[in-house]
Parts: sequence; C-alpha cells; structure tokens
Amino acid sequence: MPKLRVHNFPMSLDGFAAGPNQSLDNPLGEGGTRLHEWVFQTRGGRAMMGEEGGEDGIDNDLFLAGDDNIGATLMGRNMFGPIRGDWGDESWKGWWGPNPPYHHDTFVLTHHPRESIEMEGGTTFHFVTDGLEAGLERAFAAANGKDVRLGGGVATVRAALRAGLIDELHVPVVPIFLGAGESLFDGIADAMQAYECAEVVASTRVAHTHFFKR
Repeated sequence: MPKLRVHNFPMSLDGFAAGPNQSLDNPLGEGGTRLHEWVFQTRGGRAMMGEEGGEDGIDNDLFLAGDDNIGATLMGRNMFGPIRGDWGDESWKGWWGPNPPYHHDTFVLTHHPRESIEMEGGTTFHFVTDGLEAGLERAFAAANGKDVRLGGGVATVRAALRAGLIDELHVPVVPIFLGAGESLFDGIADAMQAYECAEVVASTRVAHTHFFKR
C-alpha cells in the first residue's frame, strides 16, 4: 500500500525545524540554513545543486533514500514561498528556479486558488484549496501506486502527524541550537504515541532518527 513519507526533515537539538522570520533572504527562517549544511556536503546534495563532488557515506545514502519510490510531493504554502495572502501577479514560482528538484506532480496547500504551473524537468505545481486530506487524495492519485512525500513546512508536517497520516518520518537531528523558530513536535506529544522511533543512525554531522507508525 502506498505510504506518506517525510525525509531529510532536520531538527536542531532544541527542537526547531525552521528558524523564525521567513523571508526572501531567509527561506528557512533566520539561521535555518544551518540545519541543512550536512546535505550540502553529500554527493547527492551537491548533484541536486548542479555541482560535482561531495561525500558518500551514511548521510548521502539517507539523503538519496528520500527519493526512492516517490511518485508525487505535497507541501504547505510556506514551503513554496514567502508570499502570504493573495498571489498578486503570480510571478512567484517557488524557491528552486526554472527546474525544481521534484520532477513529478507537486501539490501546494493554500487558501488562495491559482492555475497549475508547469516547470522544466517534469515538475508541475498544483494548488489545493480544500485542505490537507484533499491534497493527499490528489497526490496519491498522481503518484500512481508509488509513495507520496510530504515536503513541509513545519506546520504542515506537524498537522499530518497530529492526524496520524504520516507512515514514515526521517528526522536528522543536527547538533546546533537555534533558540527560536518553528518547533516540530510542539503540542503533539499525544499524537506521537502512535509512532515508534525504530532506528537511530549517526554520522559525524547528524543523528538520523526514523519514526514509523505503529
């Protein structure tokens, strides 16, 4: 049966998965890029950015595993961009330039309708206005029997965990303190009782924790 999966969703030691004050200059919030520095050292992370080099090993293997058998992606509007409210002139097409890294149908949860956007490399952004479960239904249909990846942001992942919708959650714990931002597990301790941390694998940079639905 196809699964809803979250991969490479890093968290600081003090529990924050994004920094505060998201903006054009700080797409992951202030200090949030520090959570992802381990990715930029891997061979897969460098390739995603169109660069050569990078390291093999645990971090690279687990970063690449996030794309295995994924047929569609679902994300919240905050992950798609910093714009709030109406889309305005609709010139914003995501953080990732003309060729986003998804290469399949990608569904964005929003309260404001917008026509789908076809990008280079096979990514098409679709905008879903009728909620998380409706977005999941469309994503699973588009995935055609493969799994769906829930990309973020933090509030969207937290809502899906609260509803028990996520089957697999990979959280690399990064040994830094952000001090403020968006807490991944804030207010969902009861919901997390439905999940088991079945594996912890550490590299020299991060500790990879894997939660599975019981």
